Amino acid sequence: MKTVVVGPRPPELDDVIARRHALGQDRYDEVWDGDYHMAPAPHQWHGYLVSQLLDAFREPADRAGLVRLDAFNLGTADDYRVPDIGLLRALGAGSFVPAAALVVEVVSPADESWDKFDFYASRGVDEVLIADPTMRTLALFQLDRGGYGPVERSAVLGVTVAELDAALRWPG
Repeated sequence: MKTVVVGPRPPELDDVIARRHALGQDRYDEVWDGDYHMAPAPHQWHGYLVSQLLDAFREPADRAGLVRLDAFNLGTADDYRVPDIGLLRALGAGSFVPAAALVVEVVSPADESWDKFDFYASRGVDEVLIADPTMRTLALFQLDRGGYGPVERSAVLGVTVAELDAALRWPG
């Protein structure tokens, strides 16, 4: 379910956003072309799978000279998404990361993971991995001519989707 407020944002909504920020509940909130998207904290399976994937990425990311991050701000202050995991070529100094080699979206009920592909392409993200803890599946997509197509092997990590899957202990 979505709630859309048409027109200028009312002060009461600014108060809700400020309260979420003060309480640390805004970690997964995003701004899409100036529109604020409030995301609830994910299911516990989500965090468990993020931990599993970060472990699975350790060796191939180290070999590739990539930095592993959990949730972070990809984009700019007025247009950003919060992937669940990112593999970066280098750490920067700011709160917003301009690009990533690979991002992971762990699917949660009613989330917007699949809607972020155009944004990721515009930021030059080489690969997107979609992990679905309910279906226990991984799907890898590689950027090609402005869009993403499915692939079975990560050019970024030098591993197959099957190898990543074999390294996971799926929740549930």
